Amino acid sequence: MTDSAQTWLAPAKLNLFLHITGRRADGYHQLQTLFQFIDLMDELTFHDRPDTEIVLLNPPADWEPQQDLTVRAAKLLQPFCAEPHGINIDLLKIIPTGAGLGGGSSDAATTLLALNHRWQLGLSRHQLAKLGLQLGADVPVFIHGESAWAEGVGELLTPIELPQRWYLVVIPDCHIPTAKIFGAEELTRNCPAITIRAYLTGQAGKTRNDCLPAVLARFQPVKMVYEWLQQHTEVRLSGTGASLFCEFGSEAEAQQLQRTLPTNWHSFLVSSILHPHNQIN
Repeated sequence: MTDSAQTWLAPAKLNLFLHITGRRADGYHQLQTLFQFIDLMDELTFHDRPDTEIVLLNPPADWEPQQDLTVRAAKLLQPFCAEPHGINIDLLKIIPTGAGLGGGSSDAATTLLALNHRWQLGLSRHQLAKLGLQLGADVPVFIHGESAWAEGVGELLTPIELPQRWYLVVIPDCHIPTAKIFGAEELTRNCPAITIRAYLTGQAGKTRNDCLPAVLARFQPVKMVYEWLQQHTEVRLSGTGASLFCEFGSEAEAQQLQRTLPTNWHSFLVSSILHPHNQIN
């Protein structure tokens, strides 16, 4: 067992598009999406404990530690240990919650990767992804750590190497529960499926986020930001929101638009990344 603390990075993601192609009998939605990792990251530091407790250090006041995805991820791995292990998890949140950027799923995936390494469990990424799916449909893509085309409920992944891009990500002042959007009556659930080849060659036509109309109808802060950005460039919604983002070929172009944003808006200037999971000490 390792005694020294280790810090790992947990990246955010953008959904470059999100099509809902159907709904399963169990209520889960079938979808197609393209995950792009970006260099906006939480930091997780792991410290060994002398007992078998899993403890989230410094949780927010309104946070229930035992329901935190990092704690649940660590508990999923404990049965694989030859001898009992406990861990303190110090989570530095940079990725906003409820923003459609996958922060919670990324933290869970990073915990699985970090403790698999720290506890020398020897589980494959495939095994970790299968465990992670119990925590959320987005967790497997963060386990595999590659930009990917996703189908099913988000767990059927095909890695795709995407060109380097810059993104201006704007976070409207609201928290959007995913279940509220996926439960919307007017949500489009019959989008025709497209192929990866058709998407990459432009033959699939213009893609979209099928959740956008339901989000704009219910969350005025998102609608306000969306309409402002739309006057300047193409704008997209990530996941079920609330984050809106614009894509650029250079950092300078992204900076130019960011400088014109209202001063009270929360934004990030980020770039795409290829290999997001890094142990930094």
